[in-house]
Amino acid sequence: MDLEQFREYCLSKPNASESTPFGPDTLVFKVGGKIFAITSLDEVPARANLKCDPDLALELRDRYEQVKPGYHMNKKHWNTVEIEAGIPEAEIRKMIDHSYDLVVKKALSRGGSPNRRGD
Repeated sequence: MDLEQFREYCLSKPNASESTPFGPDTLVFKVGGKIFAITSLDEVPARANLKCDPDLALELRDRYEQVKPGYHMNKKHWNTVEIEAGIPEAEIRKMIDHSYDLVVKKALSRGGSPNRRGD
């Protein structure tokens, strides 16, 4: 999966939005005002931070050398994934879906709404 495909897939999620709060080279994808994915436009190979259940995060790190603890994130709940480095596209889509679903579920559990686009 290349960076443009990653971006398009993130934005295809219901109520997902894109912003650049950390500067023009860092894309942030949100749902309900909360981040579910972050990627840099200038990293080679392309990488993304994705939210993840702690047990699944460890499993993915064991399964794929391209999955590391989240860079500049809570390493228990975030993975940094090299998206152009050999992980099957279907698996990366599942990682994005999982991240998105975790954020939506948390918003709903707190009485929030995932229908609000990101800030």
